[in-house]
Amino acid sequence: MQPDLHQKQQQGIDVAVLVSIGRHPTTGRARRAEQDARGLELALAIEAELPGTRISMLHAGSQDDSSEAALRGYLGMGLESMTLLEQPEGSDAILPLVEHLAATSPQLVITGARAERGEGSGLLPYALAEHLGWPLVNSLASVEKVENGVVTLLQALPRGQRRRLKVRLPAIISVDEAAPVARQSAFGPARRATFAITTTTSEADSELAQWHLAPARKRPKRLKIVKAASARDRFKAAASKSEGKGGQVLTDVTPEQGAEAIYKLLKEEDVLR
Repeated sequence: MQPDLHQKQQQGIDVAVLVSIGRHPTTGRARRAEQDARGLELALAIEAELPGTRISMLHAGSQDDSSEAALRGYLGMGLESMTLLEQPEGSDAILPLVEHLAATSPQLVITGARAERGEGSGLLPYALAEHLGWPLVNSLASVEKVENGVVTLLQALPRGQRRRLKVRLPAIISVDEAAPVARQSAFGPARRATFAITTTTSEADSELAQWHLAPARKRPKRLKIVKAASARDRFKAAASKSEGKGGQVLTDVTPEQGAEAIYKLLKEEDVLR
């Protein structure tokens, strides 16, 4: 006897994907965030493996031409619409997201590990999990199976290791570079997709208002660089005592003389410019 098609489609789950406005590392222009796009790619993979899965995409923030162009980068991956929780610039996004997720009750929430703009602290998934009382799994590599209200996940660990976890739904998962690379965004579907705009109760982010934000500077050069072709050479270089070529031992000098010698060394090593 063939299974009923309608019953098979009901095996899907409700997945909510939280997306943010990213920042291009070179030009600084607004774009889709890399990790959030990987999260949406993961949701599309679940939809393909589990018929009947319903994906809703959610963003909390202000609406302008720049943010709309960035958000359409997600829509071009294959969604027809997304929900925009509109709030003024500098507002705290946690409370509107919690209210919306509590009202719509998705079974699985997917986020990126951290935003590419603003605080970028990576605490939003943890704050959502605390408010909703749902389990959280971070550094997700893939979703292997969803069955009987339990999702089997593959979590990425350091040095390429993987750990298989089983988590009861509803749950929140965050992805990073371990998740599959997001597909390209198609221009036509992105332009035809629509926004469902919802006005929310917003609170100013008082902590963020006290911060002074500035572009990150290039990291200083390392003082010691071990150039060795083999592991034996690298171990030997790390374990051997420095011969001190060209060094200087300072004894019985004043603080000013010591500081001057350190400053001169940093200039010679190209740490200070």
